[in-house]
Amino acid sequence: MGGTEAGTFRRMLRKLTSDVEVLDADDLSEDAEREGAQRAAECACGQEVTVFGRLRSVEFCSPDANASLEAELFDGTDGVTLIWMGRRRIPGIEPGRTMRARGRLAVRDGRKVIYNPFYEICQASEA
Repeated sequence: MGGTEAGTFRRMLRKLTSDVEVLDADDLSEDAEREGAQRAAECACGQEVTVFGRLRSVEFCSPDANASLEAELFDGTDGVTLIWMGRRRIPGIEPGRTMRARGRLAVRDGRKVIYNPFYEICQASEA
């Protein structure tokens, strides 16, 4: 087997024997790198960051005047919680959506967060 054929065979074997969640995380991480975004695992508190990934969960918090919409964005390396203050719903922000978000990273209760991020909903990459 030539070098290219051996590499193709190894990738195919890895895909057949790896856990689906691991493969999905690897794909998301590659997509984020291709989009020029920082890896969430490497982002630090206080940095201006651009992250790219898939929304894992979206939830509305608190029915009082301090309402907020929270969404967890996962890029294959780590999750970043996106928090929109004073919003109950944003069209298109729903679990499974692929998006890019930009803002200053903070840490709240041990979680990485971006408050009121600039965001762009993207098309999911084709496999």
